[in-house]
Amino acid sequence: MLITPAVCRAARALIDWKQPELANAAGLGLSTIVDFEKERRTVSADAIAAIFAALEAAGVQFLEPGDTAGGAGVALK
Repeated sequence: MLITPAVCRAARALIDWKQPELANAAGLGLSTIVDFEKERRTVSADAIAAIFAALEAAGVQFLEPGDTAGGAGVALK
């Protein structure tokens, strides 16, 4: 699944993580998380996969556009 910067921010908020916590859990540099969420640069597919995996391991469920009336989003498992 493609995770957008907005979905990433929403997922962090859902589990009450700050950017450094996500960076640590994903094994990435803080600047990668900050730049991704602020859309300053395109991060690698591997970095996005690491972000997704870290958030999912923390209990975030990613919803596809067809899963909810409002489109893509996040929920707790």
